[in-house]
Amino acid sequence: MATETGAPPNTPVPELDPAEIARWQTGGGELVELLTLAREQVGGLAAVRLGGARPTVLVTEPRAVQHVLAQHPDRYVKRSHRARLLIGDGVLSATGDAWKSQRRLLQSQFTGQGMRRYEQRIAEAARVTAARWAGYARTGQELDLATEMRHFALDTIWRSLTGFELDATTEAELELVGTVVAALPQLPDDSVKAHEAVAAFLERIDAIAHRAIDTARTQPPGPDGPGLLQVLLEASAERPEYTDQLIRDELVTLLLAGHETTATTLTWLYLLLDRHPEAREQALSAGPAGSPERREAIQALVHETLRLYPSAWILPRWTAAADTVAGFAVEADTDLLVCPYLTHRDPVRWPEPERFDPTRFTRPGGRPTEHGAYLPFGLGPRACLGMQFALRESVALLEELLPAYTVAFRSTPPRAAYSITVRPDGPTPAVVTAAADFGG
Repeated sequence: MATETGAPPNTPVPELDPAEIARWQTGGGELVELLTLAREQVGGLAAVRLGGARPTVLVTEPRAVQHVLAQHPDRYVKRSHRARLLIGDGVLSATGDAWKSQRRLLQSQFTGQGMRRYEQRIAEAARVTAARWAGYARTGQELDLATEMRHFALDTIWRSLTGFELDATTEAELELVGTVVAALPQLPDDSVKAHEAVAAFLERIDAIAHRAIDTARTQPPGPDGPGLLQVLLEASAERPEYTDQLIRDELVTLLLAGHETTATTLTWLYLLLDRHPEAREQALSAGPAGSPERREAIQALVHETLRLYPSAWILPRWTAAADTVAGFAVEADTDLLVCPYLTHRDPVRWPEPERFDPTRFTRPGGRPTEHGAYLPFGLGPRACLGMQFALRESVALLEELLPAYTVAFRSTPPRAAYSITVRPDGPTPAVVTAAADFGG
């Protein structure tokens, strides 16, 4: 019996020509360039020999993505997370029963009633940012757009975790989270040496985390009431696994996941609007301030940005048991790379995939309905649990800033940097100018 692809049963995943890999290695290119070549020359399931005994399998075809991430997550598992050095046993790096327990506790905080608890905190962080931009517009002071977005996202998640506004001293210390993340790709493979390389940064991050834990345990709640940190402390009263160390790990995990991806998405969005100013005008013209039509159009800006620059551009998995994926045999103990970045650039499903077109998400038939074709936050049980939080805070900020200000960049980064996230590789100096409020 033939497989779904028409190949005989047990057909191995087709491989990229080793000569192409040799040329890539000689040229010192980015991993994304090699994976793009594999997708183009081999297809949505492509084996690439990256130096291991077995080839690594690249997964970009939506049906295969759905199979791996959503339908059979127990066969395709996460192993060590690259950021484990920083986040310890937090929910991003946890596995097995520990992950299920931690995920279950946090899940309720980011859906339904849980999300409503943070609406006011998100709105206040957005208003504070808008007030700061009003000052920039009055004085003509130059700002760094990426720094502004990080400040907003850090303030939002800090308020949500602790109930307090982010102060300058805390912000300076929390910037070290980003410093460690940026250093991860260059750290030694040896875990001890890697830890030694960033030990001083980790000590300072630990200090701020444990200070926040002690404050939540011993002091009255912040102005907005108890934060998510209080939920973790309450869990520790009934669940002995929630030691101060695990609470620290969850806190740092939420700080990392709760600001890095949002700040990066908002930075990319403004860089895209710099090249496509008509997209801003179209979004604001969709309806008056606060209307469902304008909100939908602003959400479409965010979604199209996430299509081009997904929060998690690559999702590593390990095959715990032999399987057949999209008609091809995948052996046990095989490393897989699910790549939303390339899935979102599939010209079959996304016509003119490199073009920034937010109307893909507002017009009928503008985006594929196939499961696995759009996954900026992952897919299945390990999809980002803060997805709704990230979307809500992004839209809240844009509802404040887009009608009131235009942004002119002094210069823009020449390329993207591919690490845990895909981010602009360089500074983003800009000035903001007061603008007409399209019916606001």
